[in-house]
Amino acid sequence: MSHAENPRGAERSARRPRQLFRNLNAKFASLPMILTALVVFVGGTAWTVAHSFTKSRLLPKWDFVGFDQYERLWNSNRWMISVENLMIYGVCSLVLTMVLGFTLAALLDRKIRFESAFRTIFLYPFALSFIVTGLAWQWILNPDFGLQGVVRGWGWESFTFDPLNNPDIVIFGVLIAGLWQGTGFVMVIMLAGLRGIDEDIWKASRVDGIGVAKTYVRVIIPMMRPVFVTALVIIASGIIKLYDLVVAQTNGGPGISSEVPAKYVINYMFQAQNLGQGFAASTMMLLSVIIVLVPWAYLEFGGKKRG
Repeated sequence: MSHAENPRGAERSARRPRQLFRNLNAKFASLPMILTALVVFVGGTAWTVAHSFTKSRLLPKWDFVGFDQYERLWNSNRWMISVENLMIYGVCSLVLTMVLGFTLAALLDRKIRFESAFRTIFLYPFALSFIVTGLAWQWILNPDFGLQGVVRGWGWESFTFDPLNNPDIVIFGVLIAGLWQGTGFVMVIMLAGLRGIDEDIWKASRVDGIGVAKTYVRVIIPMMRPVFVTALVIIASGIIKLYDLVVAQTNGGPGISSEVPAKYVINYMFQAQNLGQGFAASTMMLLSVIIVLVPWAYLEFGGKKRG
């Protein structure tokens, strides 16, 4: 069917050129940002990936060695420990932060007394940097004058809680500090979502005799799907770039038992002076982000277009 036979199609085609030249001032104003994104982010990423196939040491050089850097990377015990720690920290942090954040938000949403004070207390740790948080929890978990020392001073001589000096559970000591800092922020996001729920829904559930817990599970949580997605993306971005919290608390120790990928990259690029290996590790971190984001973006946006 031609455009003459289909007036709506012809009208749409005529609108497109006009829409292209609308708001030219705004489009010209956004050009510096677009160029910055293309040159700095896209260009820098491509440059990093390309140099990951070289044997660059102190300075980058175009001396290609194929996949040698990646082979060395995945044969490195330090890298494998880093990936394992990130997976443990990531899964536990995602689940616990979402559960604790939503639970605290649901409790505050019940119109309790001193809500503003509790909200401030729970959110305050997020205002601190990871360095401050790491140093604070390094002191709290210190076996001599931290939690273990205090409890033993009360008379419980056999009490033991020293995760930062135990290679088997040190990543969980880091996790405790991460949860303490991030849960309050997720709570605020969830609370904002809960406050956007129409009060008539709660009234209807009470009229129908539906319990509070079932209302949350069957009605409220599905309605808050965009809020959960937002919180999930924020938490995931923090997990991938986990670095300063580990440096402040353990510096990768005991030994290399609390190493994480970001620390591996920094150490090889600026301490071991092996840019090629650092670029290869950072490329693998980028690939892990893409593997997670592409299916999510396809399901989130592709499904809407098909609908």
